[in-house]
Amino acid sequence: MTEATIVLFLVYLLTILLAATEAIPLSMSALIGALLIAWFGVQYGVFTYEEALQFVDMRVIGLIVGTMVVVEVARKSDVFHFIALYAVKLAGGNPLRLFVAICIASAAASLFLSDSTAMLLMAAAVITISKLLEYDPLPYFLSSVIMINLGGTSTLIGSVSNMIIGIEAGMSFTEFINYLTPCEIALWTLMIIVLYEIFKPRLGTKKELPEYNPWRAVRNRRIFIRSSFTLCLMIALFLILDQLNIGPEAVALGCAIIALLLTDLDPAEVFRELDWETIFFVTGFLFIVNGLEKTGFLADISRLIMSFAGNSCLFTTMLTLWFSGLASAIVSNIAVALTFAPIIKGISEVNPNAVWSALVLGTNLGGATVPFSSTACVMAIGALKREGIPLSFAEFTRIGVITTVIQLVFASLYLIIRFNLVI
Repeated sequence: MTEATIVLFLVYLLTILLAATEAIPLSMSALIGALLIAWFGVQYGVFTYEEALQFVDMRVIGLIVGTMVVVEVARKSDVFHFIALYAVKLAGGNPLRLFVAICIASAAASLFLSDSTAMLLMAAAVITISKLLEYDPLPYFLSSVIMINLGGTSTLIGSVSNMIIGIEAGMSFTEFINYLTPCEIALWTLMIIVLYEIFKPRLGTKKELPEYNPWRAVRNRRIFIRSSFTLCLMIALFLILDQLNIGPEAVALGCAIIALLLTDLDPAEVFRELDWETIFFVTGFLFIVNGLEKTGFLADISRLIMSFAGNSCLFTTMLTLWFSGLASAIVSNIAVALTFAPIIKGISEVNPNAVWSALVLGTNLGGATVPFSSTACVMAIGALKREGIPLSFAEFTRIGVITTVIQLVFASLYLIIRFNLVI
């Protein structure tokens, strides 16, 4: 290992440490790391300044920004709030039906919303309903967090890590669905059963739910209908992407423009609400990983993995699933996806679809293991604290570890069956 490789790898580790400890904002940790990578990379002659300008894949950034704009327009139009309230209304005052409705609504919201936005939406719904029915909100909150983390695993736009993996792997929207939807649907069912058994004694008894109309949450029906149309249009175009001969980033950005035109919302206001923290984190970390890749270090890791796995597709897939899943419990799954993507691209002796699917599942499933695993977890604990409801680190971790291990075990079995993996 050369001196340049060691220095750039230490910069990568410093970035991961800053991101994991949240000593500074995520975006700043990535941007500082990118600055150091650029400086040392050029000084050591690892890459030229002109080469460094190509490190940020604008396809990834375009997909993220375009999707965020469409979703933000839908959120401002009360689409997701309406869906959540309607799901709860259908459940009535039956604790079991209410529990299932909240779990499904949480996972469904996460299909399109960022985890933090979905958590804000569901937190408001859970607090309102638990107060009306005098239920203990803790079981509903924790279940909502776990289902939000699980939701969106099987779609290209379900999470930022999915977008990164999809672009790097060249997987289309339909390929994502084909490879991963059966697993996600099964995990939704499995998790609802597991969480219900864990929290059953604390869900409360049947009560009459006060009458309310979910349409009252919609402030402007014209904008509501138009933003719903744009969201459906984007999903439909993603489904036929193979026939359009364009990339997913073009669809996302095109639908973002249509959404802003149709709804007449102030673009400046929409842009202010985008998750710029995530956008800059992805941009900086893309630069870091691509700079590190220039040293040949990630190619060496690819060869090491294949050597350790003995060129076995089964071992390589399981190693990717479990390592990325456990890493995502303590480090941003975006960082895990960005780090693993070039490593997996260097692995050619095995079924790439199995390994890419393992990375998607691992980066998604590990995000609700401990209280600091994801933004949604932190926000849920903060919401409970504001309501004066204590939740210990140990209690959250106990539930998180149980559900994460169950999900990873099930995902392992699914991958073995789905891709017919053999030793």
